[in-house]
Amino acid sequence: MNIDEKFMQRCIQLAKNGQQNAKPNPMVGAVIVHNGRIIGEGYHERCGKAHAEVNAFASVKREDEALLPESTIYVSLEPCSHYGKTPPCADLIIEKGVRRVVVGCIDEFAEVQGRGIKKIREAGIEVEVGILEEECKSLNRRFFTFHREKRPYIILKWAQTANGFIDDHHKPVQISSDFTKMLSHKLRADEDAILVGRITDERDHPLLNVREWYGPDPKRMVIDHAHPLNLESLHEQNVQSLIIEGGAETLRSFLVQGLWDEIRVETNTTMTVSDGTRAPQIPANAEVVNSNIYDKNVIVVYRKK
Repeated sequence: MNIDEKFMQRCIQLAKNGQQNAKPNPMVGAVIVHNGRIIGEGYHERCGKAHAEVNAFASVKREDEALLPESTIYVSLEPCSHYGKTPPCADLIIEKGVRRVVVGCIDEFAEVQGRGIKKIREAGIEVEVGILEEECKSLNRRFFTFHREKRPYIILKWAQTANGFIDDHHKPVQISSDFTKMLSHKLRADEDAILVGRITDERDHPLLNVREWYGPDPKRMVIDHAHPLNLESLHEQNVQSLIIEGGAETLRSFLVQGLWDEIRVETNTTMTVSDGTRAPQIPANAEVVNSNIYDKNVIVVYRKK
């Protein structure tokens, strides 16, 4: 890892602090560095409040302000160039007169899309783009999908036995451990909405809330043929992410339509049943991006190739 990657990694680390409160804005971290020493850093703490760059400059001590013309500011996402709830960060960077700007990835939001970088370069400041680009894009994959596809980022999720069933003779069975159940509730706290089909709702009466973790409950949704999912409506409601928790037919309907961005499968490696509902098949265009073992349970995360 070179020096630029090191400080961009710190930007990503900072940005994650805004996971709950920055929404519907993206998570962004910024670090100001002079001769290898961090003299300021910040992140976007809350929607409508100061952006990461503003907080980073505000954290610079008075005795270090004279160092800014010889400093580099690292930002995980392209600085904004438009007036929204706050002034443009590109203008602030130009005003502060830093020597160099390093950007993780370009902002795909229509109001930005390279304009911030263009403005900074036209002011005579060196700009480098694409440091840890994939990591920076992944950080805000929900935000980017929401604006690019005009729909939420869709996560398909299920738990299955070692031999591929999601229930026991079509009756609910606890496949998750207490620990992995807690992880499921953590996921719910991180996402905006959660959905099941009508049959699952009537049969299992799932609460679909956050009980084993701290955070807000996701918006609870139930669909069937008479009440199909309206992605356009979710976009209008600023729902940036949606968990699909089943049942099997609901999950398969999303797979068939290609309406998914991520799949999370938990497998209990010691549990088998003789009959029940078969788990969906992982599509051919899915690739593993993460796999973790929690005692007897394995959670694998897939994303589209």
